[in-house]
Amino acid sequence: MNISVSDLLKLSNPNIIDIRPIQNFNNNHIPNARNISYNDLMINPGKYLNRNETYYIYCRHGLTSQGLCQILNNQGYKTVSVIGGYEAWLLQNNE
Repeated sequence: MNISVSDLLKLSNPNIIDIRPIQNFNNNHIPNARNISYNDLMINPGKYLNRNETYYIYCRHGLTSQGLCQILNNQGYKTVSVIGGYEAWLLQNNE
């Protein structure tokens, strides 16, 4: 499942996860996102995710998050990849 940046921004209080390296996250990120590394989510998703909640996951361009979401969804989590990732958010907010 995927969502566009514009649709993500319309949601009320979404759980947004940035899987980019912490240095990138600290430089800038989508508002209200929290940083959880790709590896941490792959190794131990239950430590960070609740199967009863939906999470919107993004990376730099949207490809890594899309693959991760497929894996997590197959494990019973509810995840949605942000189309175009952080770059799409930057483009939308610089128009």
